[in-house]
Amino acid sequence: MKLLLTSGGVTNPSIHSALVQLLGKPVGEADALCIPTAEYGHPMCNPASAWRFIAGRSPSPMCDLGWKSLGVLELTALPTIGAERWVPWVQEADVLLVDGGDATYLCHWMRESGLADLLPSLPDMVWVGVSAGSMVMTPRIGADFVEWPSAPDDRTLGVVDFSIFPHLNAFPENTLADAERWAADLGVPAYAIDEQTAIKVVGGSVQVVSEGQWTKFN
Repeated sequence: MKLLLTSGGVTNPSIHSALVQLLGKPVGEADALCIPTAEYGHPMCNPASAWRFIAGRSPSPMCDLGWKSLGVLELTALPTIGAERWVPWVQEADVLLVDGGDATYLCHWMRESGLADLLPSLPDMVWVGVSAGSMVMTPRIGADFVEWPSAPDDRTLGVVDFSIFPHLNAFPENTLADAERWAADLGVPAYAIDEQTAIKVVGGSVQVVSEGQWTKFN
């Protein structure tokens, strides 16, 4: 699996170019599935914001990039329909577009649905996350970002070995000083990234792609 972990989506030509490199083909030739599930675990999200993501009307460019085809993969539904039905949908896709919300809620449903177990068998799949859709791939998100009341802790999938502080300087509580305090409690390397930054991960290679601001904390 190849990862493009963003804070605000595919917001500039550099991130778009990185996406095309990961796909190995133009966006217009790629089949995408979008995953809105994380939205439902966050108190600031609602059905309207989930619809805006799916419809390509959110502030984070993802579903509106001109895909060959675009479908919706709602993880909460998958356990009720059987893997024999939904696994081929994922296997036939080129890219998963994963929205923000609460990363612990998304992590729960990735495990509950079986998607987390399936992903390692898909080496050519591209995962494009925005905010929580990126953070879910990290080992921990930090207590500050846990909004789902049923979350047992701040641990997530740990596909990568670093954590992500998204939306750097986009909100009053997302300053570099806030990120530095957050990183000090994690015990793993971490990146603070703004809306113009992404982290590209292929195999063991990690590359920051940015037209904005970012900081790495060791």
